[in-house]
Amino acid sequence: MAAAVLVVGGGGAYLATGHAADGRADAGASGATPPPLVLDGSAGGGTGGEIAPGEPDPYGVTYVAAGKLPDGPGSAPVYAPRGEVGKDRVARLAAALGMDGAPVADGSGWRVGGADGSGPTLRVSRDAAGSWTYSRWAPGTDNCRKVAVCTQDPANPAGDPVSAAAARRTAAPVLKALGQDDAKIDASRIIGARRVVDADPVVGGLPTDGWTTGLIVDERGELVGGHGMLATPAEGDTYPVLDARRTLALMNAAHTGGGHRMGIGGCATPVPLKDRLEQPCSGSGSGSGAPGKADALPVTRAVFGLAAHSVAGRQALVPSWLFEVRGPAEGGSFTVTYPAVDPAFVKSPSAARPSAPASPSTGPSSAPRRHDVRADGYTADGRELTVSFSGGVCTAYSASAKESAGRVTVTVTGRDRPDQVCVAMARQYVKTVRLDAPLGARRVTGTDGTPVPRTKPGALRPQAG
Repeated sequence: MAAAVLVVGGGGAYLATGHAADGRADAGASGATPPPLVLDGSAGGGTGGEIAPGEPDPYGVTYVAAGKLPDGPGSAPVYAPRGEVGKDRVARLAAALGMDGAPVADGSGWRVGGADGSGPTLRVSRDAAGSWTYSRWAPGTDNCRKVAVCTQDPANPAGDPVSAAAARRTAAPVLKALGQDDAKIDASRIIGARRVVDADPVVGGLPTDGWTTGLIVDERGELVGGHGMLATPAEGDTYPVLDARRTLALMNAAHTGGGHRMGIGGCATPVPLKDRLEQPCSGSGSGSGAPGKADALPVTRAVFGLAAHSVAGRQALVPSWLFEVRGPAEGGSFTVTYPAVDPAFVKSPSAARPSAPASPSTGPSSAPRRHDVRADGYTADGRELTVSFSGGVCTAYSASAKESAGRVTVTVTGRDRPDQVCVAMARQYVKTVRLDAPLGARRVTGTDGTPVPRTKPGALRPQAG
């Protein structure tokens, strides 16, 4: 028998079953213990931090339920691609994109077209997930006085975007070829004169996040770009999962990062910051209210689904709660996800590897202390993503990005030494990260899922520090 639970949340109902496709019963029904789930990143191995779940984080966002949160199922499987992406699947996608020519091996993947660097090009990774990118943007210039070939800048095309309905019609054949006819479609996003059709597939009867197919339609109604995952995830091991309330508490605890930060803080003060815990002067990042309350954002609904994560170095869809958050008035609503798998069954990569014997401590550590910094803007130019943020003058900063089919998550990390005396002065920083593929229609978010605003091209210039 297969256990089945109807999960209702935010106007959608999804049937979550506890029976694997290969005949394995779920962990809750059979009592079988699945292997530890090795989650890369910050979600593995418990809550971490020193602030109790649900308590405000004075240096980050706290999410507060606006009403009763659903219970969800007792268990759910992980889904992951298997094997490699074959030539036939690439050919079918190319045909749906209206491309001529057969796929050819190109490094670690497949390529259709674009042999001379011009014309439509489709590139597909050969690994299990089969991440792909498509572009019809041909090289050229907008200086038509000197050359015969003139093209409009793809990032700033002229004209008005087509309607959402027209963009959906253009995207439909590609989504059908990908087996995503039942995907959740959003055609509201506009970049210049181009409209983006975002499609989040339904896998195992559950909605997904981070496995997005993005298709870019120009002002003439033609498909000019796209990205996504070509593989169809297969059902794997089943794990016990937590309800939305406990998962939200774990997410808040994970965002605390382990107590107070050292170094430059929420406001300027004439007192030099030494080796001491830092307190915000008023509010939490926005200068009003009690500490933490200014960044308490309401969770308006929670839906049980699957979110893309790296599991032991491979892309997979992990049972998660998808929280819809109402942001500040100017930001609108956005979705934040967090794994729902019981932490008792989760391991971080470091816990999964044998650790070296610890050397005895000889006194207080003066090693650099790390803390995360929120990015406040970005620009994109091809594979270069430039982010801006505020920080202290004596802190060393680095930026990195984690890429998925529909999202680029930016992490800005500051490192300062606890024994360093520094003036409390803030400045604006700009860092550039090189992506594996052009940003395209993918969203840019911080580590907490909050969207990073896009600024005007050329507004941010990389600098040292």
